[in-house]
Amino acid sequence: QGQLLAKSWSSLFGGQSGAALQGPIYSFNGRNVLMDPLWPSRLAWHGSTPRGGHARRWDCQGWRSSGTAEGMATALGEGRLLAGHRHNCSTP
Repeated sequence: QGQLLAKSWSSLFGGQSGAALQGPIYSFNGRNVLMDPLWPSRLAWHGSTPRGGHARRWDCQGWRSSGTAEGMATALGEGRLLAGHRHNCSTP
């Protein structure tokens, strides 16, 4: 959609917990993720620590649909990108 999410890669993930994302945010098929009912869980999955490092135990690496693994994700439109919480990797 041509919108600017961040001025640079470092401004997106740098600083304390990364950038504060502000909508609208569009999916690859042009839907507004923050408004569309197709997206019941509006999360940015990242598997990172608040400082941008790899959250090794919480990245959904090796996840299987029958598992109970958790990964780091942040609710879109709420706070900083990397200030996430653990969510079940099965969350759509």
